[in-house]
Amino acid sequence: MSITPDAVQAEPPHTGPGGPSVAGSLEPGEVRAGNTPDGESPDRDRDKLTALGGVAALSLDAMASVAYGPESIVLVLAAAGSYGLGFTLPVTAAIALLLAVLTASYRQVIAAFPDGGGSYAVAKTHLGRRTALTAAASLVIDYILNVAVSVTAGVAALTSAIPSLYPDRVWLCLGVLVLVTAVNLRGIAESARWFMAPTAVFVLAIMAIIVVGLFRSTPASTAAAAGHASTLAANATGVGALLLLKAFASGCSALTGVEAVANAVPSFRNPRVKRAQHTEIALGAVLGVMLVGLAVLIGRFHLQPVDGVTVLAQLADASLGHGFGFYLVQFSTVVLLALAANTSFGGLPVLMRLLARDNHLPHVFALRADHQVHRHGVLFLALVSAVLLVGSGGDVNSLVPLFSIGVFVGFTICQVGMVKHWMKCRCAGWRGKALLNGFGAVLTGVATVVVTGTKFTEGAWGIVVALPLLVLLFELVHRAYGRIGERLELGRIPGPLTPERSLVVVPVHSITRLTREALSTALTLGDEVLAVTVVPTEPDAEDRQGVEALRRDWELWQPGVPLVEVQDAHRRLGRPLVGFVNGLAGQPRVEDGGFDRITVLIAEVEPVHFWQRALQNQRGVLIDRALRRGTDAVVCRLRLRM
Repeated sequence: MSITPDAVQAEPPHTGPGGPSVAGSLEPGEVRAGNTPDGESPDRDRDKLTALGGVAALSLDAMASVAYGPESIVLVLAAAGSYGLGFTLPVTAAIALLLAVLTASYRQVIAAFPDGGGSYAVAKTHLGRRTALTAAASLVIDYILNVAVSVTAGVAALTSAIPSLYPDRVWLCLGVLVLVTAVNLRGIAESARWFMAPTAVFVLAIMAIIVVGLFRSTPASTAAAAGHASTLAANATGVGALLLLKAFASGCSALTGVEAVANAVPSFRNPRVKRAQHTEIALGAVLGVMLVGLAVLIGRFHLQPVDGVTVLAQLADASLGHGFGFYLVQFSTVVLLALAANTSFGGLPVLMRLLARDNHLPHVFALRADHQVHRHGVLFLALVSAVLLVGSGGDVNSLVPLFSIGVFVGFTICQVGMVKHWMKCRCAGWRGKALLNGFGAVLTGVATVVVTGTKFTEGAWGIVVALPLLVLLFELVHRAYGRIGERLELGRIPGPLTPERSLVVVPVHSITRLTREALSTALTLGDEVLAVTVVPTEPDAEDRQGVEALRRDWELWQPGVPLVEVQDAHRRLGRPLVGFVNGLAGQPRVEDGGFDRITVLIAEVEPVHFWQRALQNQRGVLIDRALRRGTDAVVCRLRLRM
């Protein structure tokens, strides 16, 4: 028994396995007039991504990783001195090989699973629900960490250039987060338009470093590193396998974000599969060229890590000189690192929509607002990321050890699932495709073990603990929806309709137009209507005057509805009504004059302006809360717009 996201909301139900179909829904291959082949209207399609827009919206994380990926490798190999730095290019080449395998694999995932979800969708189809939830949990964690790491890294680069801003780094992080969130609430296509220029500037700047640097035999400048102490180890004569594995694990942080395109395929314009595949190939090609190119220059200029200056800054200095080009690279790096969080805002809300559709998250995450925005997913990501930013004090070093583990778990699960996919479908060329995914599964599996092992004591143990807890949360939500589905008898043909006697109770305080509207509406809802007012047991002069005025006016008005007075010694409002309604529910059976259903109709004024809500007495809210907690009556709110 299952329950769809819309079964407990005022929305048309989804069409899915075992679920009810929507009246007038399209048959396979049918296209409604004015719609695209995938059933999307042209207006909705404009709110989605082109291939170029996908690069700007979904690849910022991967592109920005060239700012810290090569440096992570160099910092580890520096423990083996100059001899160790000589392995920078081989380690980077191994990472580039893994990148190529992942790019080719995720291109296949996009074609096989055009509804998005990436590793979650693959695992759900071929590896079982529990494995799929593990993949989803790993991606959720990594997407959240990506936002925190990207924002703190960008702000760290900014405060390095302007040290006076360092005390305000937390506020700067939150400011960047608010900016990225606000843009994404306008839609993913809008975020692509905003971030396309910074992405282009950064990629062109890195390419300029590589191209110009390849034509230089000596550095154009070393001013950036001048006066800074080297962190290169002395007297090192060899490089162990463990050190190379650790360098490989650190450099694999450059691969985060490769899966984002496969997760967000529904965000692309039609034909969405081809556009998403073009974006994936462009991402892998550009990232691979930048990583390998920078590694070649590190060896060409014999760079070594120094305190206070990034490897990318040294490369820009060596290739472009200490002038305009150098500062352009630094500024574009700051901007792109800060905006790299946008990858998560493009991927996580879509993943959460799929989880909500499968009843593993609250159904509110499946709803879409204007511009095709999964607003609740965007706001959830922003809120959790803000907590991490404040908790870490805006310190990127406290977050980096947790980064990239989750995504490699997802990588491995996805590759294994795709092997099973090809073995089942046995379509043309399936052996080669299965071999590619199998090779990728081995590489990513080894990388997962290495990354987790080398970072475990640095904080990665937290991810190991969080993964099963998040899977447990998904399971608990699924069970809760299962119980709701049983109560609603979803998937069953309901019994015949039977007429029911209904009593409508209308709380009143005075006689106004609102009272007339409420009683008129109540007469259309039930077989019998009662007006109820609460009066003090021992009224003072003011209370007595109000009660007598209500009785007199009711007699003069004669609405044809009896007015019942419920007494209360403590001048309460909700509890006396709860007791009265429960008393009605205990009256005789239907055949003896009782009622099948009791409805309480609460009439309220709907203010024209938001600020006017502060002028209301909130009586309706108090009655509503008390009745929902203390009775089984149906509670309705009638709002009269003034």
